[in-house]
Amino acid sequence: MRKPVIAIDGYSSTGKSSISKIIAQELGLVHMDTGALYRGITYFALHNCLNNEGEINLSQLFARLNEIHLEFKPIDQELVLFLNGINISNEIRRNDVAANVSLIACQKEVRDFLLETQREIAKNGGVILDGRDIGTVVLPNADYKFFLTASIEERTRRRFLELQSLGIETDENAVMRNLINRDKIDSEREVAPLRKASDAILIDNTHLSKKETIVLILSQIDDI
Repeated sequence: MRKPVIAIDGYSSTGKSSISKIIAQELGLVHMDTGALYRGITYFALHNCLNNEGEINLSQLFARLNEIHLEFKPIDQELVLFLNGINISNEIRRNDVAANVSLIACQKEVRDFLLETQREIAKNGGVILDGRDIGTVVLPNADYKFFLTASIEERTRRRFLELQSLGIETDENAVMRNLINRDKIDSEREVAPLRKASDAILIDNTHLSKKETIVLILSQIDDI
């Protein structure tokens, strides 16, 4: 029996990735954090494609996309992102990556580069993907679609605590500014903007714990 394909989209710091990982474990699915792929390309660009002003040179990045090999490898029962054979799972959570990932993610060349990778992983079912355009662009025929949102204050709190746990120094005002900017860029970009699919189930988890959000999502999925 074919296992389902589940798409979870939503705003930054609504818990998409961590929630998807747990649901994947509960249902025996493979989880792919598509946002990590875009962060991986951003990390590559910051280290290899800067102009004289220290900004990302997009033309140079597009010309070097064929040098990028991203893959998820299982480590301690988790899929960890590797860039050209190097584990970058912690590096992609840094502030400089977060500040530039929306710029990279709105580029058609980058999205086309990653689109087939994502679809290839999902074609046989049994996967859960999270991102910003999974239900609308990447996997419009997914069996289940969810869209997560939460207040900017709650998302700031979550993101700040996440960065602290990784030993990354920042302040809550900077985190909030970054999130607001990402929301604007992601929602207004011409290519695959962040939006809820018409057939996705909307979940506002501002006042829900991670566990409560997971229970709510699982309640919408038929036994598999």
